[in-house]
Amino acid sequence: MAYATLDELKGRIDWDLDADELRIAAGALEDASDMAATYGRDWPEETAPRLVRTLVLKSAARYMRNPSGYVQSRAGDETLQWSDIGRDAGTVYFTREEIRLLEELAGRKRGIVSAPVMAWGTKPRGPDAGGYVPVDYGGDTFPLFSDGVSPW
Repeated sequence: MAYATLDELKGRIDWDLDADELRIAAGALEDASDMAATYGRDWPEETAPRLVRTLVLKSAARYMRNPSGYVQSRAGDETLQWSDIGRDAGTVYFTREEIRLLEELAGRKRGIVSAPVMAWGTKPRGPDAGGYVPVDYGGDTFPLFSDGVSPW
C-alpha cells in the first residue's frame, strides 16, 4: 500500500532514476506511507486526503536525494553541512511539522485532557444528594464518598 506512485515521485526529483533507484524509491514510498498511517491513521488509498500524498512524496523525495544520510559534503576547499537532518539522516522520515499535520488530518489533538473518574458501581449525583464537601475556594462541592446514606 502506498499513498503515492512512482510516477508522482519521479516528477519531484530532478534526475532520471535507474533500476536500482526505482527499487529504492518504491520502498521509500511504502515506508513513508506506512509512517503516514502510523502518525495519522490507516486511510484507504483512494480516499486519503491529498495532503497525505503530498507529505509521503516529500518524505520519499527527501530520502532519494540523500539515501546515505550524508550531513557534510566537501569539494575542494568548499564544505557544505546540513545540521537539521540529525538522527533521521539516511532514513525515510517526517519532520515535526509534517507529523503534526498528519495527526490533525486524523483528528488527533495534542494536549492535556481530563476525564471524570468515579468508583465502580456509583452514579454521579448532584451536590444536594449527600456525600459532597465544600471547597475552600468557593467553587463546586467535591465528592468525598459514594454512599449517600453514611457520611463515612
